[in-house]
Amino acid sequence: MKEVVVYDFDGTLTKSDSLLDFIRYVHGRWAMLWGFLCYSPLLVLMKLHCYPNYKAKQKVFAHFFRGMTLQEFDRHCRQFAADNRTILREKGMASLQRDCDADRQVVIVSASIDNWVQPFFPHVCVLGTQVEVAHDRLTGRFLTPNCYGSEKVRRLLQRFPDRQQYRLTAYGDSRGDREMLAFADEAHYKPFRV
Repeated sequence: MKEVVVYDFDGTLTKSDSLLDFIRYVHGRWAMLWGFLCYSPLLVLMKLHCYPNYKAKQKVFAHFFRGMTLQEFDRHCRQFAADNRTILREKGMASLQRDCDADRQVVIVSASIDNWVQPFFPHVCVLGTQVEVAHDRLTGRFLTPNCYGSEKVRRLLQRFPDRQQYRLTAYGDSRGDREMLAFADEAHYKPFRV
């Protein structure tokens, strides 16, 4: 039976939230703080579960990246991954490498934008939130649903539809991973915390 191993990215394989890190990397600390201040009412409502997570995330993303060319965005994504390897958890990366070496099918399933997750893992499949592009520019909207909660399971089934043909191991650390962890044959919650 084939073995599929899925890892969440933010908080599981990283020490911090990569969206915040990426915005700070591209725009600087003060622009990031100002942007989050502008959207603080929505972010508070999101934390109180009164406003959908994906809508708040999309509005913040649009504030910072709408209108940027895809080439410029991807260049920032590649450079971000190259310059920020220290955000990765050593134990998580060692586990992922062991799974790759054992010839298991390794997948990163993340609510983060796959454009900046993929460069960290060039030889691993990444199922992330995808951005919408029109006329070679980011619209600020997401092309796919935010890859969070039940969407993680849906995306896994899209990639691996016959659930009887593989054994699934999952690693996650947050509320957004609950459904994926419940769906797995073997689940690890917050496995790489020191």
